[in-house]
Amino acid sequence: MNSRERILGRVRRALADVPPGEEATVERDYLREHGERTVEETVDLLAENLADYRAVVHRTDAEELPYLIMRLLAQRGPRYVLVPPGLPPEWMSAAGPTRVHDRAVSTPRELDEVESVVTGCAVAVAETGTLVLDGSPDQGRRRISLIPDHHICVVRVPDQVVASVPQALERLDPTRPLTWISGPSATSDIELDRVEGVHGPRTLEVVLVR
Repeated sequence: MNSRERILGRVRRALADVPPGEEATVERDYLREHGERTVEETVDLLAENLADYRAVVHRTDAEELPYLIMRLLAQRGPRYVLVPPGLPPEWMSAAGPTRVHDRAVSTPRELDEVESVVTGCAVAVAETGTLVLDGSPDQGRRRISLIPDHHICVVRVPDQVVASVPQALERLDPTRPLTWISGPSATSDIELDRVEGVHGPRTLEVVLVR
């Protein structure tokens, strides 16, 4: 018996008392949050863990958001910035670079010429410093957050911030293309030399906007 057969055997035994056509009840009595926090404390924890993953964290309000995005792009100096189809137009109202819209016909080579991308997010997890994108119109397809070297992700505070992964899962649709982001793309070799930008952007800037 190989490993696959052993695992499937355990699944069959665990479901032996479930009548055909019915779903098994899964006990979910694990902790949904580690400790009690106020909303402000949860947002502060998110910012702290994002920074620990080497993301650059900014805080602003809706009125100042377009000008902050303009400054962040100006500091990078990209010629082109990629925007998903449903990104609120006011976010980019002050930005200078030429906007490239996410299109199904765009090739990886074409996207590789775009230096920056601006997206929203579906939810942000404070305890893990994780951003989740689900392909909604303000986030675009998965690839647009993986190819450009610079990603600006806007998180609406506190509406899109949750404390824990279980709370995030309750908000997410598992049938959607979920991308979980914890800091800039990074990997390490056997000697633990960290290299950023291998599987996605080298620079992740997170804007917490009220």
